[in-house]
Amino acid sequence: MEEFDEIHFIHLGFTYMKNLWSLFPAAPHMAVRLLKVSSVATAVFASSGFYLYSKNVDFNDLSIIRFGRAAATTAVISYDYLTTLRDVQYGTEEYWAVKSKVHRRSAERLRDLCCANRGTFIKVGQHLGALDYLLPEEYTSTLKVLHSRAPQSSMEEIRQVIREDLGKELSDLFIQFEEKPQGAASLAQVHKAVLPDGRTVAVKVQHPKVQRQSSKDIVVMEFLLQVVHWLFPDFAFMWLVEEAKKNMPLELDFLNEGRNAEKIAEMLKQFTFLKIPKIHWDLSTKRILTMDFAEGGQVNDREYIKKHGINVNKISRNLGKIYSEMIFVNGFVHCDPHPGNVLVRKCPESNKTEIVLLDHGLYQVLNQDFRMDYCRLWQSLIKGDLKGIERYSRRLGAGDLYPLFACVLTARSWTSVNTGISQTPVTQSEDVEIRTNAALYLPQISELLNRVPRQMLLLLKTNDLLRGIETILQTRASSSSFINMSRCCTRAIARHKRSKTKSRTRRLQISLSERWSLCQIDLYEFVQWLRSSALARWVCYLLNCLPYTK
Repeated sequence: MEEFDEIHFIHLGFTYMKNLWSLFPAAPHMAVRLLKVSSVATAVFASSGFYLYSKNVDFNDLSIIRFGRAAATTAVISYDYLTTLRDVQYGTEEYWAVKSKVHRRSAERLRDLCCANRGTFIKVGQHLGALDYLLPEEYTSTLKVLHSRAPQSSMEEIRQVIREDLGKELSDLFIQFEEKPQGAASLAQVHKAVLPDGRTVAVKVQHPKVQRQSSKDIVVMEFLLQVVHWLFPDFAFMWLVEEAKKNMPLELDFLNEGRNAEKIAEMLKQFTFLKIPKIHWDLSTKRILTMDFAEGGQVNDREYIKKHGINVNKISRNLGKIYSEMIFVNGFVHCDPHPGNVLVRKCPESNKTEIVLLDHGLYQVLNQDFRMDYCRLWQSLIKGDLKGIERYSRRLGAGDLYPLFACVLTARSWTSVNTGISQTPVTQSEDVEIRTNAALYLPQISELLNRVPRQMLLLLKTNDLLRGIETILQTRASSSSFINMSRCCTRAIARHKRSKTKSRTRRLQISLSERWSLCQIDLYEFVQWLRSSALARWVCYLLNCLPYTK
């Protein structure tokens, strides 16, 4: 009943704000609009005084308090942009310097809001922090810390969740249970434990208040983003809320995560270097997921990688194989490959490098038409086929913004896209140019993200996370990544064509064409290897040493 009263109260507050807004005449200036928001917010918080006084609740968990923090932060950020940039001439060096400082201050305020409200706010903040080539650098670098600033639940709260969901005390289920979590994330935390039969497991336990708060938090975000869009018409980030609405219920269902883990393990069983922890279904519920404990270091831990003699090029190449297979061939994509979810290790028995993929709560399913257009677009990008780039970008919803879409998708300049991204190495100056343009073209990027299919949004996030890993490993845009993508695109398109024909002759033609294309890719890979190999350098040295005769 108390929860219903709280939701009812918030609904009345929003209705009151809407009615109160209608009393104001249309205002031509942004600052006047912001004054309206501030006035309305003051009225709402004044009217909530009696409610807060009459309820004996934890204020941090109260939705109106969480809304109050979010509304105040939104108002302060908006006011900062409106007033600070008002008297500075657009396009000057001073303008960009001042705007960069406003970006930084605003990002820090947003980070502090996420840390205070926790849960869904941290999850969305982490999502924004991953968009390196879509948002200004000041935002992404500031919000990245949210991966290490997630809240921790107390052991009593963990015991209570286990007691409620599994019907037994923690000591009845495990002979050992480490109180200090191995890691804490926005929605859950993971503890190392030992089963009665001696097996070591990882127990992922959901923060007890997240389930109840998430739907209300999304309503708050949606409302405030609408307010910001009203203040700044060029700011159109409603896609962020739409994604949160769709994905949050899936991520909060740990049984769904377990099913995803088993599904992707079966799909990618041909990759012996990939390890997916086995799920213990008898100790799993919607809020608890128990799985085999996986040793390893995070993929961005260069000291661990160096200490264990792990080849960074092999890691990057194998990670590319995994994701190319997911995206282009299977259309079932793990969309949260941040470094904490990708472990690397040397297998004790074989001494081979392995990749452990964790956290299978968020997957994107790509429909067949979308996947085929995406395959053909990447083939065009790799070759520098401008007609193909335009055609398939338009088919994917980019419209006249297809040059921007190609740059966003590849994180490369339009010059590199024109040449063919496989032909031009990434330079530091190009990387700086792309990040700078992310700030300059933010309204256009915002419009683009609202145009493209929803399936594309998580793929863009996934691309940026993978690029971040490649940057850390210093393997960015290696030829092997394009070779893997080309192979998978060729196989996926050939499979699709075979499924569309009943003629045995036509199927044979498609298979022979596929085989020929794959042979060409193999030959290209061999030539690339030969050019970089010690054998090739030794042969060149011998040829240079031969006496020259006319």
